[in-house]
Amino acid sequence: MKYSGIGGQAVMEGVMMKNRDRYAVAVRKPDGEIAVDVKDCKQSRKLEFWRDIPVVRGVISFVESLTTGISTLMYSASFFEEDEQQEEEQDEEKKRRKERAEMTWTVGISLLLSVVIFMLLPYYLSLFFGRFIENHVLLALVEGLIRLLIFIAYVAGISRMKDIRRVFMYHGAEHKCINCIEHGMELTVENVRVSSRQHKRCGTSFLLFVMIVSILFFALIDMPNRIYRVAARVLLIPVIAGVSYEFIRLAGRSDNAVVNFLSKPGLLLQRLTTREPDDSMIEVGIASVEAVFDWRAYLKEMEEVKG
Repeated sequence: MKYSGIGGQAVMEGVMMKNRDRYAVAVRKPDGEIAVDVKDCKQSRKLEFWRDIPVVRGVISFVESLTTGISTLMYSASFFEEDEQQEEEQDEEKKRRKERAEMTWTVGISLLLSVVIFMLLPYYLSLFFGRFIENHVLLALVEGLIRLLIFIAYVAGISRMKDIRRVFMYHGAEHKCINCIEHGMELTVENVRVSSRQHKRCGTSFLLFVMIVSILFFALIDMPNRIYRVAARVLLIPVIAGVSYEFIRLAGRSDNAVVNFLSKPGLLLQRLTTREPDDSMIEVGIASVEAVFDWRAYLKEMEEVKG
């Protein structure tokens, strides 16, 4: 399997695919037509030096992916808003300012809720077990297990929602399209349909690895009081995300037996965050890929390498 460099995410009734400095969002509109929007990634030139530094590049990539992800979700949702026509009649500059403000608030609130629910809540719940457990490492393990349970329960819970199930079907279409071309098959509906819906570079695997890495970090760091321990859990989030990114980056480029073994838990969890798509969803995924990636040239290159 040859690394393609493309990745993406599911959006409302669609798929976003990113390749290098461009990304495309393909959405199945209410009238059945597929709308495709291609844009350049907005990356600060001031950060170019840091993009080659391990761990640091993971933090930058996470923030940029979060921003792009929310932006594309808002774009896909615009096709299904009742007041879409009214918004289109607004002044363009006013509309752009409104979208930037909404995205800033959404990113901020998303990050805040993630920190509270997945970092701080498990710590405070683990304090109950602190009455019986004096060993710091064992208590950190208990906290980590609580964090994992909350995360898995959250994913399992939202997967039962009707709208989220459809998003997870498009998530499956995204993975299947990437797996199809990375395994040397032409990007057709028939070939995508039989491809796997699990992928080692998935964001689900990244988040799960964040949970696991956090256990290791908090087991090694013992602060003298509760305030310092809470502060450490917040301040170390970028480092934990950066380390987790490095593993996911390695997993996407390696078929090493150890790496594949460590990727198994994330692949298993993807059974919850992906669903088998129908052919119309696969068509959307293909449209998104073809807007930013020349898969024919990629397959030709694969053949030349094999030859």
